[in-house]
Amino acid sequence: MAEIAKSGRPSVSTLGYHAAANTLSGLYAGESITAGDACYIKSDGKVYKSSGAAVGEAAAVHGFAPQDYRPNEPMTLIFNVTFRYGARLTPGKAVYLSGSVAGGLADAASTGGAAPIGFVIDATRIYLFQSRY
Repeated sequence: MAEIAKSGRPSVSTLGYHAAANTLSGLYAGESITAGDACYIKSDGKVYKSSGAAVGEAAAVHGFAPQDYRPNEPMTLIFNVTFRYGARLTPGKAVYLSGSVAGGLADAASTGGAAPIGFVIDATRIYLFQSRY
């Protein structure tokens, strides 16, 4: 499994993006979160970086951070969007939740991230969606 490295600052690149239809708002960061991180809403009601290291609450992906957030800062999660994320990516390849980098993405399944959460569109863009339950 190879981690998919962020190339610069990930940014939303979806054309015609309709924020109200693809967001979860009124949330608060439970830790420092950076743009492009896969996140979940923990049982305490705050948002944390998702982790595929083990099966459990943290392995869920409820959305992705569109920008950086500090702990206890109001935040929004987005999903069903295209991100400018990496470099030299392989089009058509599935994307999974990383098992070794919290909030990260990988090109192969992890223990907690067994199902894809997106796919590569071209050399720099990834389409990302929520965990399927």
